[in-house]
Amino acid sequence: MGLKDLNTPSLILDRGILETNTRRMTSRLEDHGVRFRPHLKTAKSIDVARIAIAGNFGGVMVSTLKEAEYLADNGITDITYGVTVLPDKLPRIAALVKRGIKIGVILDQVDFAREISRQAVDLGIVLDVLIELDSGEKRAGVFAESPELLEIGRALVELPGTRLEGVLTHAGHSYQCRTIEDIRKVAEEERMVAVTAATRLRAIGLPVPVVSVGSTPTATHGVSFEGLTEVRCGVYMFGDVMQSEIHSCEPRDIALSVLATVIGHRPQFNTALIDAGALALSKDRSTAAPGLAEDIGFGMVMDMSCRQRISGVTVGHVYQEHGLLVSQGPFPYHLLPVGSKVRVLPNHACMTAAMYDRYHVIVGDDDQHIASWPRINGW
Repeated sequence: MGLKDLNTPSLILDRGILETNTRRMTSRLEDHGVRFRPHLKTAKSIDVARIAIAGNFGGVMVSTLKEAEYLADNGITDITYGVTVLPDKLPRIAALVKRGIKIGVILDQVDFAREISRQAVDLGIVLDVLIELDSGEKRAGVFAESPELLEIGRALVELPGTRLEGVLTHAGHSYQCRTIEDIRKVAEEERMVAVTAATRLRAIGLPVPVVSVGSTPTATHGVSFEGLTEVRCGVYMFGDVMQSEIHSCEPRDIALSVLATVIGHRPQFNTALIDAGALALSKDRSTAAPGLAEDIGFGMVMDMSCRQRISGVTVGHVYQEHGLLVSQGPFPYHLLPVGSKVRVLPNHACMTAAMYDRYHVIVGDDDQHIASWPRINGW
């Protein structure tokens, strides 16, 4: 089956690019002597997971318990759940632990440590816990120099239902960088926060086997990984236009696209319509952020082979199921007749992939659809 035969909108994944991206990151981190834990929050697919963990130690990170349960059902046995653990999640976590799954959880408050310890004891398990650190994103975590860090660390060691596994941070603010030099500075700050926290905990006699950092920009451009044991990142697998504009990948490294059909022409407005709207593409406008090279609207419009950009045409507006193509000059209707198909490269792969239940897999320039890989959604 060729791409022209697929219903639209469809989520297209180029396996060749995916494999190249995963091999590159695996090799880079191996060269730096740190283990690599791919983040599956975007992929949500065991087929992608198997490619991502190839050559690595086999652990992954997830952002939902549904992802953890799904991956465990498919043979993944070392999982970090990367959202602050809440007591009401513990029965599902306990069920995984009792199946023999090593699942690490994160928290940044001592009261949570005490409550999850109490419930873990009731459930008959001991939880592996990483202390989340704030390395500059200001989203979650304790500061490496704070007294709270040591208080949480002591609690996790002393409480009967928890075990201190280590420290973890995510430099999500690296997405605000505009140069490789700036990303390297953030990467070094991220590293130092994690190493400082680990050093302080060890100084009071606490074990810190895991010192974990990660974001795609810092994993791509960080210079030193000294003192770290683990790196995590996820969007590197697929890439997207935002990542290409902040130097985490090249446009040729973008493995994910949305296949859409031109469904209407509006010559009086110099526009056209496609059948991929807000649900198919997302409303992410990350390339409109200050300092980036180009605002591509809601996606970069390519021809069906994804080899050639439709010059000057962007997705200028999205409705629920419609995308409005706009042009900087006279609209090239001759290139995009009604019924023709385009591929739209996403601003943010994570958001674009979220609505789909499968990937339609191709390899390179061949437009033959070689496989359908299921993906999961929900929490």
